[in-house]
Amino acid sequence: MIHGHNWGIALTFGCHQTDPSGFVVDFGELHYIRDWLDAHLDHACLFNADDPLKEQIVQSAPTAFKTYILPSCSSEGIAEHLFAIFNPMVQAATKGRAFITQIEIFEDSKNSATYAP
Repeated sequence: MIHGHNWGIALTFGCHQTDPSGFVVDFGELHYIRDWLDAHLDHACLFNADDPLKEQIVQSAPTAFKTYILPSCSSEGIAEHLFAIFNPMVQAATKGRAFITQIEIFEDSKNSATYAP
């Protein structure tokens, strides 16, 4: 059975040195993270890589789903996966000055998971 969530994501940033404006990161410049989320996860059906039914579900309606496959669709797995994607993006955008220290995924108002390496 397919079910859905409206996930929330909280990113915590750190830096070696603030930028000339005194920011760790300029939140207005994080469009590349929103763009990635829109392209890959917005209205997507997430599947565990080892889900035995994923191929059958996708093949049953190949144009019905935007699919995204990751090692684990748990909140914990999503947080770790997004860290591996977003942290290099932030480091590249800030030329290594800033980085992500943790990502928290909110499944709803009562349930969340945090990944902080």
